[in-house]
Amino acid sequence: MSDFIYTAKNKDGQTVNGEVQALDQPHALEMLRGKELLVLKIEKKKEKKTFFPSSKNTSGKVPLEELVIFSRQMATMTGAGITIIESLDTLAAQVDNPRMKRVLKDVYSAVNTGASLSEAMGKYSAMFSSYFINMIKAGESSGMLEEVLDRVAMHLEKTSALQKKLGSAMIYPAVVSAMAVVITLVMIIKVIPVFEDMFSGLGADLPKPTQFLIALSNWTRSNFVTLMVLIALAVVALKAYMRTENGKYAIDGIKLRLPVFGTLFSKVAISKFTRTLGTLVKSGVPILGALDIVAKTSGNLVVEKTVYQVKESVRGGESIALPMEKSGIFPPLVTRMIAVGEKSGELEMMLEKIADFYDEQVDSTVDGLTSLIEPLVIAFLGIVIGGIVICMFLPIFKMSSSVSF
Repeated sequence: MSDFIYTAKNKDGQTVNGEVQALDQPHALEMLRGKELLVLKIEKKKEKKTFFPSSKNTSGKVPLEELVIFSRQMATMTGAGITIIESLDTLAAQVDNPRMKRVLKDVYSAVNTGASLSEAMGKYSAMFSSYFINMIKAGESSGMLEEVLDRVAMHLEKTSALQKKLGSAMIYPAVVSAMAVVITLVMIIKVIPVFEDMFSGLGADLPKPTQFLIALSNWTRSNFVTLMVLIALAVVALKAYMRTENGKYAIDGIKLRLPVFGTLFSKVAISKFTRTLGTLVKSGVPILGALDIVAKTSGNLVVEKTVYQVKESVRGGESIALPMEKSGIFPPLVTRMIAVGEKSGELEMMLEKIADFYDEQVDSTVDGLTSLIEPLVIAFLGIVIGGIVICMFLPIFKMSSSVSF
């Protein structure tokens, strides 16, 4: 997301200036037109460089587990009557991660000189997400910091568990597929030439499948370096494309539409959306601010853009459920339960129920994928390697059938 500064005319003909946060300039223009503004000038806001003397080498992220432990320990110590300053001092002394230790010392120093906890953490947005900082701010303003820290810890624990499940579902097929590719390449480059030398002395015409496989082997060996360079360039080009806004949006859209894994990615996104929004609403964060935070922490650009569209619709007076239903990203179950939650005044409870339901769905989907992927990979290996073996033995079968006894 980027900030854009604009100059525009409103419907009364008055010139207005302001800022808007959007994915890109076209998205910013679309948002401003939705507010009935005639844009005269718009440009990306230049980020101001800030310098904190003690923040050297603290810009990177820390493992999610570290944040879970930190928030859980902060909640426990705050609940036991220990002050924020004493809690930060204790945790900074005992934390193992050196980057986290430096940041906590800086946060402790800032709080000790009069800054609020959310203000001190806000300097390290690369380490503490907007969700984390805004939750702390909500806890400070409501006087429920202990309860909010406990909710943050529970939320991060569930997020961590979800990421691990997703990782386990992706690692297995990736490793097995890589092994299948390596085995196939070894057979094409090393094994097939041995058979080619053996068949060359027979002086007989080889079957078409065998000829094709030998030609493929010869081409691969002759162009192996070129092929590897092209693959490397393709990977680099794909990564560069994925770093652009259009690339991220396209790839995230493809993820949600994948035949096998698309359902899993969709369920993970819905679980994350509802869990985060429910926690924020329950902690007293205003709905527009909550939607803004949820969009930034969604992890999928398609979902992020959809949430921003929902936010703009809510700003215009619509309900949350209606624009979600129009987007086509969220299933009817989700939109209808949210609509019921809005009407009954129990939105956060409905969001938590949806998140719990989709957490269970993710578990069952991961288990199903694990049991499905194994026979699929075995079948793939059997077809590819078995096909290579059959092609190599076809000439032998042909000669055996032509021998008369």
